[in-house]
Amino acid sequence: MGASRTQVNKAHKSRFASKASRQVHKTSRIDKKRIAKPDHHRNAVKGARAARIQRSKMIRDKKRASLLKEKRTSSGQASPPRVIVLFALTSSANLNLLARDLLTLSSGEDTKPISTTVASAVYKLRTTVLEAPHGDLLSCMEMAKVADLIAFVVSANSLTDGCESSGLIDAFGIQCLSVFRAIGLPSTAVLIRDLPSDMKRKQELKKMSVSCLSSELPENCKFYPADTKEDLHKFMWLFKEQHLSSPHWRNQRSYLMSQGVHLEPDDGNPGKCTLLLSGYVRAHSLSVNQLIHVAGAGDFQLRKIDVLGDPYPINERKGCNSMHSEEAHDIQVINTLLPDCLNQEPLLAENVPDPLSGEQTWPTEAEMAEADANNKERKIIRKKIPRGTSDYQAAWIVEDTDNEDSGSSEEGDAMVLDEQKDNLVEEKYDYSDIDENSNIMESFDEATEADTEMADDENLTKEQIEAEIRKIKDANAEDEEFPDEVDTPVDVPAKKRFAKYRGLKSFRTCAWDPKESLPPEYARIFAFDNFARTQKHVLAKVLDIDQGNMNDCAPVGTYVRLHVKDVPIDVATKLCLLSEKLPVVASGLLQHEMKMSILHFSIKKHDSYDAPIKSKEMFTFHVGFRQFFARPLFSSDNINSDKHKMERFLHPGRFSIASVYAPICFPPLPLIVLKNRHGEAPSIAATGSLRSVDPDRIILKKIILTGYPQRVSKLKATVRFMFHNPDDVRWFKPVDVWTKCGRRGRIKEPVGTHGRCLQVVAIINLNQKF
Repeated sequence: MGASRTQVNKAHKSRFASKASRQVHKTSRIDKKRIAKPDHHRNAVKGARAARIQRSKMIRDKKRASLLKEKRTSSGQASPPRVIVLFALTSSANLNLLARDLLTLSSGEDTKPISTTVASAVYKLRTTVLEAPHGDLLSCMEMAKVADLIAFVVSANSLTDGCESSGLIDAFGIQCLSVFRAIGLPSTAVLIRDLPSDMKRKQELKKMSVSCLSSELPENCKFYPADTKEDLHKFMWLFKEQHLSSPHWRNQRSYLMSQGVHLEPDDGNPGKCTLLLSGYVRAHSLSVNQLIHVAGAGDFQLRKIDVLGDPYPINERKGCNSMHSEEAHDIQVINTLLPDCLNQEPLLAENVPDPLSGEQTWPTEAEMAEADANNKERKIIRKKIPRGTSDYQAAWIVEDTDNEDSGSSEEGDAMVLDEQKDNLVEEKYDYSDIDENSNIMESFDEATEADTEMADDENLTKEQIEAEIRKIKDANAEDEEFPDEVDTPVDVPAKKRFAKYRGLKSFRTCAWDPKESLPPEYARIFAFDNFARTQKHVLAKVLDIDQGNMNDCAPVGTYVRLHVKDVPIDVATKLCLLSEKLPVVASGLLQHEMKMSILHFSIKKHDSYDAPIKSKEMFTFHVGFRQFFARPLFSSDNINSDKHKMERFLHPGRFSIASVYAPICFPPLPLIVLKNRHGEAPSIAATGSLRSVDPDRIILKKIILTGYPQRVSKLKATVRFMFHNPDDVRWFKPVDVWTKCGRRGRIKEPVGTHGRCLQVVAIINLNQKF
């Protein structure tokens, strides 16, 4: 027989093979076993392997311990009740009947429980069942923020012969689903009602429901029939053993969902009262020295915390489940936590700047005499500038008035570029004779900057309101097609109209001081030297509170009564009425979260919102548990530059940065932007998340003056309608001009009797098209 035809390739020759390895092929198998590495090397390898095994074992044990701790805190007897929010995807689903069945099954009684919270000795679980009102967007949002499980309820009667998702979910359901995804979905489930008794038809309808809703819901969402008692019993057992997930932003803060809301008048402080909120502490321990944010009311301090007996113990006698939360005042007070005046967080929202903080030491008499002598010898140039212009802004304005000592004013009458700012002479400014120029600039600022708000509906007719809406829509379309392009006014000189602007050679690389020309009021907001480090220390402090002294904090799962002091009586009365429909949420604020600063959000326009969104327009911001009114300023997000271009409108299909004055918050936090229209329900305008807190972010307003080429030669071109007088042409001489094809040039001189044309000399590649 011939040799095997299997191909045998030559082994790779190692470049740095040792002498022993090169001779190993000559050694027999018995001798190979005798060859071994030294003992110290073997011991080192064994030690390293043992260390790796020990390290992996420690990590594994740590994860196991954390999972056991989380399971005990979420489903143990000391854990707060689990919150199930029933949300109907269509208006045809009956939530009231389903909630009554769940509460009756959990309580183990035949009668309907009075309270929405019950303790089940069968399931060893406390449960709170809430019904989200269909059509009320704000109530659904507030319930979704505190939900441990959102149970989407559908009716099988909505299914037709074909698979139509529109039958199982309506327009309001789709809108709420998008909001829930933006907030952060907790654990979810789908409860199918009104299924037929026929098993085959029942499975068919269940499969149709899964196929129709699977694209709208998370992948791990499970579907349960919920018609009979056995179906609900199976759902409750699975719900008890289920590992519930919650949004990350909610796990960073302690919060309380009220079981009862009351108020006590404060005789010593007229117009104020003490708001009493009763409920279970969730997520983290709550310190009496913390500030509290009450949703819909604001930020307040705590007068004290009463630790009460559990009104819903799991091992209780029959009949106690029906106790209403209003009887919480009769529960025994186990402990009272009082704040420490030295450690309690103050209600400090704004900084109090020191007007002398930036001043230097007082000069001596000799220095003052020398300065006076220098001022007398110094040549003083007087110029007329608009009132209110700072010294830094005035340094960029070159006066076009005739100077007695200079022969001609045309050479110095030009716009100053960014690189020329170090060569400016010191000038003295004359603020007289500027009323007409100031009025012109203010009127045009109103035309170019985003208006803050439309006129009051009471003062406008229906035709005027429609005309204003059409005007805003046209401006939005023009800004999207021709961004930053501005027409030069005919009746106002361009150098006066654009006196506040600076000619930049490069938007990305030019230097710009973020502290320049800031108003004195800007010092009232707070800034961080290192925001990431501050956030790390603040979150570490939360963990210290969980493991700290029990004399000033209530642990998770404790039933407490919060005494919130100095609450306006009208606000507290509204909260008492609101608590009858949905629970009031009080969240503990982290350190510094009361103080004001500038927040930047990554924001995107919602698909269902058709109206244009203008900068500085009034909106309602929902950031985590907070909600406030703000006028956002939109800007682009430049990764490679520290300067960002202002955007007049929020265009659909892309993300922008919205900057607002607001209380400090630590990311991650979701953002829901609502627009309150007169006489209509609030609509979703945009969604996003908190990006950063940075008062030094530079937002610049950029404009481009455009013209039309009239005659083009080899090296020159005549451009019309960019300017309308010769003085403007000379003023903008230092600024480069460019075409959309990339060719650049410089302004040479005005052409024509009226100066409405300018001559441009191209200085780069001649092969490019103009």
